[in-house]
Amino acid sequence: MGLMSCYSELAVQVSEKSSCSSYKSVSNSISPNLIPSIQTAVTNLYKTTLSSGTHHLITVTWCRNSTAQGLQINSGDDPTTAFRLNTNSRLFRKKRGSKAFEISNSKYEVFYDLSSAQYGAGAEPVEGYYVVVMVNSELGLLLGDMSDEAAFKKIKTQKQVAKFTLISRREHFSANTLYSTKAQFSGAGAWHDVLIRCTGEEDGVKSPTLSVCIDKRVVIRVKRLQWNFRGNQTIFVDGLQVDLMWDVHDWFFMPGSGSGSGSGHAVFLFRTRNGLDSRLWLEDPVKMKDEKKEFSLLVYATKS
Repeated sequence: MGLMSCYSELAVQVSEKSSCSSYKSVSNSISPNLIPSIQTAVTNLYKTTLSSGTHHLITVTWCRNSTAQGLQINSGDDPTTAFRLNTNSRLFRKKRGSKAFEISNSKYEVFYDLSSAQYGAGAEPVEGYYVVVMVNSELGLLLGDMSDEAAFKKIKTQKQVAKFTLISRREHFSANTLYSTKAQFSGAGAWHDVLIRCTGEEDGVKSPTLSVCIDKRVVIRVKRLQWNFRGNQTIFVDGLQVDLMWDVHDWFFMPGSGSGSGSGHAVFLFRTRNGLDSRLWLEDPVKMKDEKKEFSLLVYATKS
């Protein structure tokens, strides 16, 4: 999967000090009256290192649609959902509580409070909540802003605190072809605005064109998208090498439905890596757990 022929070999530099003079700033003409697509789910994969040195992978998925809103928690590569909460369910509306379970001889406890959670446009709450995951009596994962809660303080002061890092983030969108999100490509780096846009017109000629912008700078522009439906480009964000890859094949060629149906989902991947790493496409984050820390942002985009 090589670089598209319409690009130069120069990578795009994106940082607070970079002028990106060879790339145009994003104007409102890219999406004059279009509201960004709806985010229906977010899955975050965290790597937790206990005081014993053992590693645990914890997957937290937030969902929000017409029938469900809440979260579910998995551990490692175990396909079983150990914890599930649907705050829209008529049978179960408990937004505060705890649950204990065991996976692969490890004991987990989940403490949560979503009773005052506030949501923005996405599936993940932005404030007024907490989720705590204990692993073998250590605080293995801490999410939310309600650190002043009494129960929260009790957990924090009585238990050891493990080290945890975000390895990957997967977001699902549905509606039109404008996708807006934020990403932090390193733990100490700044948050960046990410905008993905597919338009059917370019210079007055009907032709699908893909534009990806970071902090209102166009970092790639792919014309004739029906022909260039897969590809990759290297950019640099905050001094990090980031592989930016796209696969929009199913937007145009769904199996068994003929070309041009446009009912499938596209995949966009942003993945940091070191300069000696030759891998370009997504690999299972679970298999990467013992390698040098990398971060990936994966966007699944369905247009309707």
